[in-house]
Amino acid sequence: MASITLSARSLAALLGQWKSAAPAYRGLADRIRLLVLDGRIPVGTRLPAERELAERLGLSRTTVTAAYRELREAGYLRSIRGSGSVTLLPSAPVSLAPVPQGGFLDFSKAAVPPCPEIIDAVQAAAADLPRYMHDFDYDLVGMPELRQAIADRYTARGLPTDPDEIMVTVGAQHAIALIARTLLSRGDRVLVEMPSYPHAYEALRAAGARLGAATVSSETGWDVRELEQWFERTSPAMAYLMPDFHNPTGASMPLETRRRVAAAAQRHGTVLVIDETTAELDIDRPTDEGLDGTPFAALAGAPASIVTIGSVGKTIWGGLRIGWIRAERGTIRKLVSARSLGDLGTPILDQLTVQQLLPAMDGIVARRGQALGETRDRLVDLLAERLPDWTVPRVDGGIATWVNLGEAASSQLSLAARGHGLVIVAGPRFGIDGAFERYLRIPISYPWAQTEQAVELLTETWNSAMFGHVPALDYLEDVV
Repeated sequence: MASITLSARSLAALLGQWKSAAPAYRGLADRIRLLVLDGRIPVGTRLPAERELAERLGLSRTTVTAAYRELREAGYLRSIRGSGSVTLLPSAPVSLAPVPQGGFLDFSKAAVPPCPEIIDAVQAAAADLPRYMHDFDYDLVGMPELRQAIADRYTARGLPTDPDEIMVTVGAQHAIALIARTLLSRGDRVLVEMPSYPHAYEALRAAGARLGAATVSSETGWDVRELEQWFERTSPAMAYLMPDFHNPTGASMPLETRRRVAAAAQRHGTVLVIDETTAELDIDRPTDEGLDGTPFAALAGAPASIVTIGSVGKTIWGGLRIGWIRAERGTIRKLVSARSLGDLGTPILDQLTVQQLLPAMDGIVARRGQALGETRDRLVDLLAERLPDWTVPRVDGGIATWVNLGEAASSQLSLAARGHGLVIVAGPRFGIDGAFERYLRIPISYPWAQTEQAVELLTETWNSAMFGHVPALDYLEDVV
């Protein structure tokens, strides 16, 4: 059974400017396939009837029938007489890493390569593991030593923290989902940024939240008055924000804006969920902005009403699935009580590995910042040379740059790039209801050789006949 039914009107809005040089039925099939692949149409969604969609798009029914047939043959659609057509993902091999030669270069994930200290840390953790094998197995809050180390790091950064205010999670996404299902009730309003991290939207919606969005721009950042108006009009139960090196724009929230947002949240009883997974990836943020890596909760002046999310996924390595939540003790107790519904704790070996690495974090993040800066500078120069009509912001930290293409072509470009061997996520994946067709997120976290190759493939795609038909590909990706 399909859990979601998509009307012809809603699908037409998601399709946007879908027509290309390809025959209409292929262009329509390609765009629906992209919407399924990047999650804008969830798997299990019932699509509108062929006649209904044809009328909405001004096409013949034969064209829509042919598009649906192509999607069925490629494994993206299942049609059952009397039940309509339901979206699927094809049962095809999943490529797990960039394959520059003879395969796909995967730029759908803004991920960092593992830091060199990991091997020694894993070996030290494995040597320490026997001490925990007899009396430490299922634990919902995290190892005491690791929670102390995380708390000490917050304290050193200007936010006094006790280990009882820390919960260790299986990465940041686990933390977001746990917070959402524990602290929200169905129908609660949640303020989010737009664009933002797509899986945060998904976790909040899965908890039954009604999302309201405030815009973030690479050029101007946040409109503090717009944020305050959202609090005043809706009194949201929660706000999910990424104030440092925001993903995907790279913007950082000014100090005064942080204070005003925290004050508005406090007035309206809103829980502020602050995602700081990218907060330490500073390249060259101006020091006169008063933002020196101090956690949001310390700068905002209202730490009791703020829940902070951290992770090693964007600093040490995404394959090390360790994140954490910092919150007041009562909130941590609620999260611990709710956690067993979804999992029974965080892997011990991973926790021991991160415990080994935390003392070296200052050096790790400093090297990350240097590497990100070098890639950013070379990427800005190369895009200016190869694609001069694009507007490329020079971000001062974070993992990606939010490029303005100059026209509403992001989904079309993303789909066509697959035919040239590049997987990259279209801008609307980071928005709500199909916004950001003029934007493309390009990671700056990959080694330069891969980044340079990605630009070459983008240039090749952009300069091809805008953009032609792309054959179905046995490739599925996620967004990080």
